[in-house]
Amino acid sequence: MADDSDVLSDFDERLLQGVFARVWRYLGESADSTLPVTTSKSPQELKNKLELAVGRTGIDVDTMLSDIDDYLDESVKTSHPHFMNPLWGGTNVASLAGEFITALTNTSMYTFELAPMATLIEKEMVDTMLKLVGYKAGEGIFTTGGSNGNLLGLLCARDRKFPDAQRVGLGGKQLVAFISEDAHYSTVMAANVLGIGLDNLIAIPTDEYGAMIPEILQDVIGAEKRAGNFPFCVIATAGTTVRGGVDPMVELAEICHQEKLWLHVDAAWGGATLLSPKTRSLLHGIDLADSICWDPHKMMGVHLCCSVFLVKNSGTLGKVCVHTEKAHYLLLEGGTNVDLGHMSLQCGRRVDALKLWLAWRAKGNEGWATQIERYFSLAEYLVTKVKEHTRLELVVEPSMTNVCIRYVGYGINEAREDSITMGIRNELISTGRFMVSSSQIDGRPILRAVITNPRVDEKVIDELISSIVEIGGSLASQ
Repeated sequence: MADDSDVLSDFDERLLQGVFARVWRYLGESADSTLPVTTSKSPQELKNKLELAVGRTGIDVDTMLSDIDDYLDESVKTSHPHFMNPLWGGTNVASLAGEFITALTNTSMYTFELAPMATLIEKEMVDTMLKLVGYKAGEGIFTTGGSNGNLLGLLCARDRKFPDAQRVGLGGKQLVAFISEDAHYSTVMAANVLGIGLDNLIAIPTDEYGAMIPEILQDVIGAEKRAGNFPFCVIATAGTTVRGGVDPMVELAEICHQEKLWLHVDAAWGGATLLSPKTRSLLHGIDLADSICWDPHKMMGVHLCCSVFLVKNSGTLGKVCVHTEKAHYLLLEGGTNVDLGHMSLQCGRRVDALKLWLAWRAKGNEGWATQIERYFSLAEYLVTKVKEHTRLELVVEPSMTNVCIRYVGYGINEAREDSITMGIRNELISTGRFMVSSSQIDGRPILRAVITNPRVDEKVIDELISSIVEIGGSLASQ
């Protein structure tokens, strides 16, 4: 049983030794593609297997290590070569080291006094990313994720349109904002939290690549103004979740400038393309936006969570987060220019910059460029393999490394194609062979494989294609 009175008791030492032995073993086993990527148990099956209840007295170290073994055994192997499900994957060991040190030092980011080196590291990382975006006089803050970044973007837009809103409210003014049909669901969450009303977050149709159509946006803005509403923000997406579409930022920026609207870009997924000279043109015009969010925990492979919100003009976040002036017990006089708490919606905020800084120090700019270029090369390889196979359909030409696939088989109708496509995904997951996600495009299901795991290679892609075709053929013959 643990004894909190000792700095490091025998329990603590044995526990830490056991944990780090398991870390070493887990990292070694994560490259083994013969192991299943997931056990795929049902909630009830898992609950029946595990002892989850806490008791009146503490447990011994061997029981705790056994609990940890159970947790590792039942966890999805996100560093497995066959893990291609979300917009992240793999293990960056320098980033992992940053996570260890962050937890070990257990501090918060609201003041320089409490987090001296961490404050300077966060400022350095923000400045580095501002330069990559092309913001010459901007600022930024680490957040809990792209969802929080999209909320901040909408909040900044509201306060620029109506500077008194945070004091007196909106006074009955009906604000409207615009997203694409393929925008992330967090934009809806942000509209809900700010009280804009979900019906006033207007989705603009997209083209065949999943990019917002500017001409329709222009028409809809005009219609909302004529209806007496107050357009105030456009949220563009640089890398949509399913198709990987990139909204045309130059055209959207022109509309926003003309209509005096804030342009926020959700670059949570696509921001990493700025790291390579070969891919940064995908985000052409991002420097014209008023704000962006960018998640290094996605394509850069930094451990969750690691997300940054950037604004074009310094001083913006201090105005939005003016509520911190009341925190005299925390943000002391004289710290305004250095304490990051003045720029954040959070009070307690973990040190997420350290893991990014260590990963960047380890890789360097050239290492990031090489990683991003390899992902795009592998995505092209997967696209080629899909196009070459008569039983598979490439549903959309990808802009990012999302590859959307459908099983088509021989002489089967659309309903049967859809059923088989979903059946393939279910079989892949239930057997633990691969983890790819399922989604819908134009109301029909697809398989989405995302290349953002450093252990994915051409051999893994060949195995994925083979597995999809094998399972699809079996289902089609039933």
